[in-house]
Amino acid sequence: MRVDPYVIESGRGPAVVLLHAFPLNASMWAAQREALAGDYRVLCPDQRGFGGTQSGHDDPSLDEVADDVAAMLDARKVDTCVLGGLSMGGYVAMAFLRRHPERVRALVLADTKAGADTPEAAANRLRIAEEVLAAGDAKQLVEEMLPSLLGETTRERRALVTGRVKALVERAPAYAVAWAQRAMAARPDSFDTLRAVTVPTLVVVGEEDTLAPPADARAMADAVPGARLVTIPGSGHLTAVEAPEEFNAALAAFLAGPAAASSP
Repeated sequence: MRVDPYVIESGRGPAVVLLHAFPLNASMWAAQREALAGDYRVLCPDQRGFGGTQSGHDDPSLDEVADDVAAMLDARKVDTCVLGGLSMGGYVAMAFLRRHPERVRALVLADTKAGADTPEAAANRLRIAEEVLAAGDAKQLVEEMLPSLLGETTRERRALVTGRVKALVERAPAYAVAWAQRAMAARPDSFDTLRAVTVPTLVVVGEEDTLAPPADARAMADAVPGARLVTIPGSGHLTAVEAPEEFNAALAAFLAGPAAASSP
């Protein structure tokens, strides 16, 4: 069943689509929308079950979410876009590349990884899915995930950021968390997908990211011919939220340079 995502949209110009991290929603991109809206049309969809988007009833698959994004572009008469994703959003971006490569004119992958889950990691996702459904809420994710979502610098020095992320995690619906965890557990290895990429690509990673560490970012950048790698000091897994000024500077330079050169 196709799902029509709720979309936060700002600005006019070339389209930039930003896909949010698990288990947050599109509001995490507020600083990026503010920074880019003067020059770009920024589209930030809530993924299935998160924020204002209804959940789907299909078997959990990130391919379905990628097709939701394609349908969103169709509805807004957007042929091609700069596609960016952070964490789970990066997984969806890679699924989109497999299914709709002609619609991506530049790519941004932040704090994500191209490899499939190990059996142990997949089993842990399935465990969490069962437990949050049984509990009826996602509060356990605050204890299990919050320390790894944020870097040490943020946990020690950025209380407002920590509070904001905690609130977003707590508001995640249990059914959305379970569906997304099962979909991520089933995702394939994406290195072959990245090796086939021919558009300008930016890879961003937080220096303190332990979920998708700098080594994973380097592996992705090495897989894409000509990819640019930016490491952000003092940030963990949620670079766009933890260090928005540094993230925005890297994104703006990419959009004004390599990504601009790819415009039709």
